[in-house]
Amino acid sequence: MPVKILEENLNLALKKLEARENSMRQFEELSNLGSWEINLKTNTTLWSEQTYNIYGEDYSVKPNLDLFFSHLVQEDFHRAQEMLKNAMITGKVTSFQCKIKRKNGEIADILINGQVIYDETNNPDKLIGTTQDITHLVSIKEHSDELSELIEHSSNEIYIVCFESLKYLYVNKGACKALGYTAGEFLSMNIYDVNPYLTKSKVQRLKNELLQNDYILNRTEHKRKDGSLYHAQSYIHKLKYNGADAYVIFDIDITQTIEAERKLQEQSQQLQHQAQHDTLTDLPNRTLFKDRLSQAIISSKRNEKTFALLFIDLDQFKKINDSLGHHIGDEVLIEASKRLKENLREEDTLARLGGDEFTIILKDIKNIQDVSNISQKIVQAIKEPMKIHGHTLYVSSSIGISLYPQDSLNAHDLIKYADTAMYKAKDEGRDNFQFYSPDMTALAFERVVMENSLRIALKEDQFVVYFQPQYNAQTNTIVGMEALVRWQHPALGLVPPGKFIPIAEESGLIVEIDQIVMKKAMQQFSSWYKDGLNPGTLSLNLAMKQLSEKYFIQMLLETMHTLDFLPQWLELEVTEGQVMNNPDASIEKLKVISDLGIELAIDDFGTGYSSLAYLKKLPLNKLKIDRSFIKDLPQDDEDAAITKAIIALGKSLNLTLIAEGVETEEQRDFLVINGCANIQGFFYSPPLATDKITLLLNAAL
Repeated sequence: MPVKILEENLNLALKKLEARENSMRQFEELSNLGSWEINLKTNTTLWSEQTYNIYGEDYSVKPNLDLFFSHLVQEDFHRAQEMLKNAMITGKVTSFQCKIKRKNGEIADILINGQVIYDETNNPDKLIGTTQDITHLVSIKEHSDELSELIEHSSNEIYIVCFESLKYLYVNKGACKALGYTAGEFLSMNIYDVNPYLTKSKVQRLKNELLQNDYILNRTEHKRKDGSLYHAQSYIHKLKYNGADAYVIFDIDITQTIEAERKLQEQSQQLQHQAQHDTLTDLPNRTLFKDRLSQAIISSKRNEKTFALLFIDLDQFKKINDSLGHHIGDEVLIEASKRLKENLREEDTLARLGGDEFTIILKDIKNIQDVSNISQKIVQAIKEPMKIHGHTLYVSSSIGISLYPQDSLNAHDLIKYADTAMYKAKDEGRDNFQFYSPDMTALAFERVVMENSLRIALKEDQFVVYFQPQYNAQTNTIVGMEALVRWQHPALGLVPPGKFIPIAEESGLIVEIDQIVMKKAMQQFSSWYKDGLNPGTLSLNLAMKQLSEKYFIQMLLETMHTLDFLPQWLELEVTEGQVMNNPDASIEKLKVISDLGIELAIDDFGTGYSSLAYLKKLPLNKLKIDRSFIKDLPQDDEDAAITKAIIALGKSLNLTLIAEGVETEEQRDFLVINGCANIQGFFYSPPLATDKITLLLNAAL
């Protein structure tokens, strides 16, 4: 073969060998793997470049077995010698892992694989193999082991749950400690067992959220093995576990967090409350009042409703502050706010604007008369004596009223008009209320018309008397009658007392009306007794204004004498509130009546504020239990307790008892069982005209 061709083939072979060596070098670099060869006969050693790199040696150093052993850390030295000895015997070096110290002092983990090459005589000739730097892999494994240890001993609860069955596949010690179950017990359970309020629909919702997100957060409640509950925050993530779909759930106990959030919310609410309420009375302040007024306007406009705004000022309050001090004045304001609140509905708004100024928003007013009635109650409630720190104080109020939408459609004008009307009330002598009107409101006109109509009714004798029988429930016999006034209006027909009595009382006409009722009722009773009938005792309502009349006693005696009416047939009823307005004067006047042989009864007992010290001094014969305590008997425990207490009090004072407003058999039976045999109400009979009562009395013969 020509030399030239031989050279070309040789060059080509050298190039292929060089390319192969380059590829091998690149492979070793990528895999961090070095190769080596040891001639066991000459002890000469060959290292690849990557092997030099792994041991950190210069390429100029001639490697040998001694150089290899010099890099081994002390604890792996003897193991390496044993490995070499076994290699000579078995012909293989199988995955020997050890640590070396590089020339620069770094510690590295290596993995050695190799085998022995034998010569023709079957004697060991060479030892060839690879050295791989596995420092990174060992670090990962060690880190993984550390993480596993951390997870297992974490104080947080860690669960792995099967995607389909929701059974627990793994729980750490933190979960076992938190819930009180062993790991073995957990593996027989599913998530519903420890999440009592978790539902299938909620689980499905959480699954759907996980389809859209890498992880989700959820709050739940865990139930421990002992049955106790605690709040938990869950971090839920999808993962593969043993080749199957699963969830990993990291839970932490957030019971303290929930409690802190609750306290923070309470504090926030408290701060908000303080910002919107008066610190002295705890009523809404000016800020909240204006907001409520705006809302009332919006609501009333939408629903086409009427509401009233009351502006209230306490008369002569400055004198109390100046003479007795602000601490007494503060107590007056607190007491006044309580009394105002007691006369309002839950949906109404009572606010303190400052000083002694209060406002009230009366919502959903059906007729203007209701506003008048409430205002009158407020005036009466405020004027009742206040006993504060040994002082008996008499405070009155002036009230101005504006109406939405009649007076204005905006808040500013409604406040201004109510304030204007309040000053008008003060100009009228205080202790009263006034509606805002440039001249006279429709209500004021109506009141004038009503008052004029009442005067005409008195002149034309339009008032008639109805009687409501009073029964002894044990014998089912009539023991008396209460006389009740009705207005037989020529155009309106029979007008109930609630429509005209308040105006009659305010105008003073009530005295004349009571006198008419007294004469007609006494005349009818005398007639019944003359006819051989037994109507029992006549019960008449006695207004304190009538009692305070100078010649009332004289007029009463003359009427009885003229009509042949005996004192023992008569019982006069006075209301609890009227008596306590001036208890000392009332006791004197009532004693005079009692000395005439006329019985006295306290009407509506339990609804006012009687002093037992005064009550025992009154010359009373009877207590009349108010219908407000009867209507919910026997179901209402509070009413039942109050009624029993009144009966016990009456018996301890040797007073006869009668209950009004009895409408059902259950009410009647409850009263009889508890010691009140006298009954008045629709259960036996409504108020009846004279002719029907006559038939009833005849039937009783």
